[in-house]
Amino acid sequence: MLTIDCRDVESIKNELLVYVSDQVAAIPTLKTNEFVLSAIEDDDTIDTNEVITSIKEFLDSIGEGNNFAVISTNQIVSIRSISGKKIKRDPIPQPQMFSCPHCGFVTRFEVEHNAHMKIHYL
Repeated sequence: MLTIDCRDVESIKNELLVYVSDQVAAIPTLKTNEFVLSAIEDDDTIDTNEVITSIKEFLDSIGEGNNFAVISTNQIVSIRSISGKKIKRDPIPQPQMFSCPHCGFVTRFEVEHNAHMKIHYL
């Protein structure tokens, strides 16, 4: 597991999570100020350099590449503002999402999520 600290880029955390997890083929888990990437297979490991490269590519694509440093320490990758300025964007309302902790299935509907969860216990 690899933790990505997004305190300075909180407003773009969701977009960043989708981009990075697609680039490195990992399972993302969203948390308050960070997200965690887990390997798809238990035997696999996540390449930290690949994650850092993906984060830098994303920041470059939105024109913020020169304003942020991506720092790796142990199993934590931090995105820090060089000038102290954080990215501020108007939050886009996100619909409530339900995610299966067993397989990653995601739905907007709680009833569908509950029905899906039952298949793991048959």
